[in-house]
Amino acid sequence: MINASRVIAIVSPESAPIKRMIQDAKEKGMLIDATHGRKTRAVLLADSDHIVLSYLQPEKLGERFQMNGADDSAEGAADV
Repeated sequence: MINASRVIAIVSPESAPIKRMIQDAKEKGMLIDATHGRKTRAVLLADSDHIVLSYLQPEKLGERFQMNGADDSAEGAADV
């Protein structure tokens, strides 16, 4: 789970700048791999400079963040 209020962007991992950001985060120890061995389909950028890799599509993650944002009992967390 990730705190939705800390996520500043959900992007696709395909572009060269995002690939560079992932490599830099890996070297700095700021990369969190939540793919469970599957293909990376979304990259979440956090305000703490952490980068989270997810196997879920960016659209699906966006839906989960919106759904949990409307539900106060979820406390702003979303499954990645």
